[in-house]
Amino acid sequence: MGKSKQVKRNSNSKSPYQKPDRGPPVGTSSIFKFNTKIGQHILKNVAIADAIVTKANIQPNDTVLEVGPGTGILTTRILEKAKKVVAVELDPRMAAELTCRVQGTPSQQRLQIILGDFVKTDIGNLPPFNICISNTPYQARLLISSHLIFKLLSLPRPPQTCILMVQREFALRLIARPGDSLYSRLSVNAQFFARISHIMKVSKNNFKPPPQVESSVVRIEPKANRPSISWEEWDGMLRICFVRKNKTLRASWMPSKVRAMIERNWITWASMYPQNVTEEDSNFLLGKEIPDQLCDAETDEEMDEPPEAGEDNDDIFANEAGNSGEGSVRASAVSEAALVTIGVNRVPRAMVAKLILLKIRRILDQTGLASGRAMKCDENDFLRLLHACNAEGIHFS
Repeated sequence: MGKSKQVKRNSNSKSPYQKPDRGPPVGTSSIFKFNTKIGQHILKNVAIADAIVTKANIQPNDTVLEVGPGTGILTTRILEKAKKVVAVELDPRMAAELTCRVQGTPSQQRLQIILGDFVKTDIGNLPPFNICISNTPYQARLLISSHLIFKLLSLPRPPQTCILMVQREFALRLIARPGDSLYSRLSVNAQFFARISHIMKVSKNNFKPPPQVESSVVRIEPKANRPSISWEEWDGMLRICFVRKNKTLRASWMPSKVRAMIERNWITWASMYPQNVTEEDSNFLLGKEIPDQLCDAETDEEMDEPPEAGEDNDDIFANEAGNSGEGSVRASAVSEAALVTIGVNRVPRAMVAKLILLKIRRILDQTGLASGRAMKCDENDFLRLLHACNAEGIHFS
């Protein structure tokens, strides 16, 4: 007896054993895919979203700036507590998704969406806000996070609290202390202007799609009383110190390129403020007084070795085009033979170079930091160093 022909079940037919179709996850859209090229990794864990908003301690009269709201998992929770939310979003699709999510709700009138790149946005044109919350995009996250933080801290009236989701390594660098392996220029700059604390770790599995790195949430609270110094001066000096953070500061400040940059800055300063050039410096430039400290100056090592692995490798000479190869040798020879105007005197450029060498040695000796290392110096050490530089007429902006 032949077997009866088995009828193939239609793939579209429902089965009592088939799981019901629950649709796309809450807060996401099946219309478009997340663009990981611009760092779109959307937080999907509602418990973490609740914790972030709770840590911000939002009050009913607060205005919150949210950078990169995505589909709104944080936005909707912020709107439940804040007076207003200003959301800056790069992707028009995300902005449309967020608009649809609050449309027809009481929160609609309290949400303002600004389409654009926050890094390029003139923050002065944004509505006033006193809290910032952000799940920082993962594309070049270290760079974007750094721009975001210092753009907020540089405001005349920075937000009282910032709750930021950042890459785990970046968070550890933010809170690193002198002597830690991750202590860097970023650590000094951030802690100089704000109090920073680590709130929680966030696994990459809490995002859709999952990124390749782990994340952390940090709280940043700008300091009320900060020293009145120029940000450009402070950061410019730290760039020199942290190019070789594991070496002595003498090794960081003595290379020829560093001294040449300081020399150009000093000449500019002396041209702008000739009345501030001391009589001692003028006599030295005219060859009237040669301090004993310069007797062995010609034998100082250049110490132009490249930075070691793990050190800050910022190219502080990026704008010095054409300073390599034979051209730089010819330029150096012409520079040494040239005369420059300092006050009412025309002096050899070579004497200015010797004066800068003398000043650097004097600064490091007076501060007691010649044998110190940037990775072990704290905020007070760098403040003393900057004050000593400015007293010698050396500036970095």
